[in-house]
Amino acid sequence: MLTPHEVLKTSGHVDKFADWMCKDPKTGEIFRADHLVEEVLESRLKGDKEARGQKVEVDEEKDAKRKRKPKETKAVKLDDALVTEYEEILAKIDNYNGEELGQLITRYDIKNPVTGGDVLPPVSFNLMFQTSIGPSGGVTGYLRPETAQGQFLTFQKLLDFNQQSMPFASASIGKSFRNEISPRSGLLRVREFLMAEIEHFVDPEGGKKHPRFHEVQDLELSFLNREVQLSGSTKVEKMTIGKAVAEKIVDNETLGYFLARIQLFLLKIGIDETKIRMRQHMMNEMAHYAQDCWDTELFTSYGWIECVGCADRSAYDLTVHKNRTGASLFVRETRAEPLRIEEWQIDLDKKKFGPRFKKDGKIVEAAVNALTQDLREKLSLDLKQNGKIEIDVEGVGSGKVELGKDIINIEKRTRVENIREYTPNVIEPSFGIGRILACLMEHVYWSRPNDEARGVLSFPPIVAPTKVLLVPLSNHPSFQPLIHRLTLKLRRLGVSNKVDDSSASIGKRYARNDELGTPFGITVDFQSVKDNTFTLRERDTTKQVRASEEEICEAVKSLVDGEEVWEDIKKRLPEFVSQDVE
Repeated sequence: MLTPHEVLKTSGHVDKFADWMCKDPKTGEIFRADHLVEEVLESRLKGDKEARGQKVEVDEEKDAKRKRKPKETKAVKLDDALVTEYEEILAKIDNYNGEELGQLITRYDIKNPVTGGDVLPPVSFNLMFQTSIGPSGGVTGYLRPETAQGQFLTFQKLLDFNQQSMPFASASIGKSFRNEISPRSGLLRVREFLMAEIEHFVDPEGGKKHPRFHEVQDLELSFLNREVQLSGSTKVEKMTIGKAVAEKIVDNETLGYFLARIQLFLLKIGIDETKIRMRQHMMNEMAHYAQDCWDTELFTSYGWIECVGCADRSAYDLTVHKNRTGASLFVRETRAEPLRIEEWQIDLDKKKFGPRFKKDGKIVEAAVNALTQDLREKLSLDLKQNGKIEIDVEGVGSGKVELGKDIINIEKRTRVENIREYTPNVIEPSFGIGRILACLMEHVYWSRPNDEARGVLSFPPIVAPTKVLLVPLSNHPSFQPLIHRLTLKLRRLGVSNKVDDSSASIGKRYARNDELGTPFGITVDFQSVKDNTFTLRERDTTKQVRASEEEICEAVKSLVDGEEVWEDIKKRLPEFVSQDVE
């Protein structure tokens, strides 16, 4: 988790991993600049709706969670043109840099929403936690802002582990830390959080194609690309990922493949499909390492929340670390057919070159080797005509060095290349686990009709912490052996279960576990003692079936593994009607 300064300096995080913040000089209160603009403009639009007599939705729960209470919104009617301006600004709020945010604050007279006081112009604030490593304190380090850098630094070992074969991917799950300017909204904006990141290394030659793209190409996603955002709109466009890649809305197949897989994952764990959108980063918003980036955003009572980022990091990270350390962070592959390359090559007479340049020899040689092919061709003509050439070498003498044909020779030759060396590109899906869970719980929570007190968390079985609740009808001694046997059998099947043998009514026991998200319940009653049959209850419908111990356990295992759904079970096992008494 502790990352040395040199690693994050090389990756660009020390210089560029920052947000813009504003300060109220009177109260000392700090605001993230884009959030301040967003909050004030949204408040004004809300006041405009009230003044026009339009219905304004108020999220009382969200307002109650606010640490600082803003001034009460005034019902002031705005000009239609100003309303349009505000809406366009909000649509592209992520695209503004510090100077532009400062201009918005001045132009629209944006102040501290609590006190009404002025705020200072935005300044950059680095989001990493800095610390000292070791007893001397001489080595600077940071709590890691992402898990990715560790995967890049170990790239060569990962490649060896994959038997030098491309493409391949690595994954890391762990804590990351960001010194957020204004943590808020529960699990949605915190300073310590759990991340799951995949680094998919791909050969850039051939357009970053993916061998399994055909499996997802017909999946339909909701896209909000940067051109739409820049126009001031937030209207999404639905299309298949295959069409999005073909029309270059999404840059390449590998990026498109992971966007589709992200959506499939979210749907599998229970996220509402109508509340998912893929939003493309605008150019000013893009991270310093990204060539293209899409956020998977989920809609909640807090608005659209970025939960997964999928970035095309190109070859940025491996290149900067390779240049800084000299490590072989590249791939070597034998070519199917040898490649013949015509190029201008330079020969130096080292016996004469060394004594002439002495301590400057390495600098001059590096400058010679760095000459481009076009410049080498031109210099070869100069050398032939004049018997000498002049090249620029910074830091040696006057900055120019003269080389005669007794020291240097430039010729055009054909080189045969059997080995191809290249730096892989990286596609990175990055999951914010806390945010996903917070959104999931909001998406799947509901109340029983005509009884708001009976809440239900409709977790799919795959993510429910407890899969099955075992409920004895009462504390009768004859039920205990059956409960013990069921618990043992389910445990052997890998199905997590819990026994609720409290004195509450069976209806109340089911109700409180419905609110905990337990998808299934097995009831043990006096009929079970007689014939070893049990009822299996499904949480959302409260419907029940009755069958033998073997059939019930098989049904539960099948449901938990996703091999069957409740409708399948109802078709093959007899329905049981009973009173779910409170």
